[in-house]
Amino acid sequence: MHIRFITTGGTIDKIYFDALSQFEVGESQMEHILREGLVQIDYDIVPLMKKDSLEIQDADRKVLRDYIAADDATHYVVTHGTDTMPETAEMLSDLEGKTIVLTGALTPARFRTTDAMFNVGMAVAAVQTAKPGVYIAMSGQVFEAGAVRKNRAENRFEPIDRS
Repeated sequence: MHIRFITTGGTIDKIYFDALSQFEVGESQMEHILREGLVQIDYDIVPLMKKDSLEIQDADRKVLRDYIAADDATHYVVTHGTDTMPETAEMLSDLEGKTIVLTGALTPARFRTTDAMFNVGMAVAAVQTAKPGVYIAMSGQVFEAGAVRKNRAENRFEPIDRS
């Protein structure tokens, strides 16, 4: 199975410059994460954009959606900022015949303590085992698109309570 990693930016790739949280989205950390994880799968990495998720608009989501729709791969891991990840997952949810897992990090991959590697690992496992559809792998769980939200107060992803 071939996995195509698409990078869009977000905290996973952020570089912080000072204590006032001045940052920019830097080069993707995906190659480093996969190399450090001794990953032995067939993959490639497509750097599509370098944006903080608060900067991602519907036009950017359309670029991502159009890319995946026209692409010949069937399995994708998309790195994405956490603030608007659920919205992007929903926009991709009508793509048929593709297994897409969005993931990211609540702390940058460059930090000594980060959830980036764990989240990417979960996404790689999920994309290989899930049926076609769109998912989010964050906070130690895999959620279906449309059934998850980011709880900013608790700094985690959780299922949407539909009761």
